[in-house]
Amino acid sequence: MSTAEDTGDETPWGEVTPEAARRLLVAAVEAFAERGYHATTTRDIAGRAGMSPAALYIHYKTKEELLHRISRIGHDRALALLEVEAGSDGSAAERLAGAVRSFVRWHAERYTTARVVQYELDALADEHRTEIIELRRQSDAVVRRIISEGVAAGEFDVPDVPGTTLAVLSLCIDVARWFNAQGSRTPDEVGALYADLVLRMVAAQK
Repeated sequence: MSTAEDTGDETPWGEVTPEAARRLLVAAVEAFAERGYHATTTRDIAGRAGMSPAALYIHYKTKEELLHRISRIGHDRALALLEVEAGSDGSAAERLAGAVRSFVRWHAERYTTARVVQYELDALADEHRTEIIELRRQSDAVVRRIISEGVAAGEFDVPDVPGTTLAVLSLCIDVARWFNAQGSRTPDEVGALYADLVLRMVAAQK
C-alpha cells in the first residue's frame, strides 16, 4: 500500500520536519493502514523508511506518538475543510453540499491516511484520544450548525438535527474504508454523488 494518493500538497506531510521525521510518518501511515496499529512494529516503520529502528526514537518517543501526530494533522485538515465551506457565502444547501464534497473528496484522495485517522482512534493514549475526540466534536458542530441554519431558513426538513449530522459525517467518513484509486469513480465524482445524497437526506428545498 502506498500514500501516493496524498497529493493535496506538493510534498505529502510537508509540515512535518525534518525530512527524516516526515519519512517515518509516511512509512507509519502505510504500515498502520496495511497491517493495523497493533500489528505494526517500530521495526516495520523504520524499515519502510529505509532507516534503523534506533533512528525512529530520535524523532518519536513511541509508536503511539507517531499515531497521534498522524491523527492530529489529519483531523485538523479535515476540520479546516468543513470550516471553510461553512463560512462561505450561499444558502445552507449550497454550504452543506460544499462541505460534503470537500470532506468526501479528502477521504477519497487520501484514503490510506484517512483509514488511519478515522479507524485507529482506540489505539491512542487516553490524553491523546480526548484531544482527537474534541476535534471530532468540532467537526460535528460545524455540520450541525449548517443543518440547523437550513432548518431555520426553511430550506431543510430535519426532525432530528443531531442524528442527521451523525449520519452525514458517518456517510462521508466511510468513503475511506472502501475507496480505491483504481475504481470506477474519481474523488470528485464521489464527492458530487454524496453531496446530492445528503441534500436528499435533509429534503433540501430546490
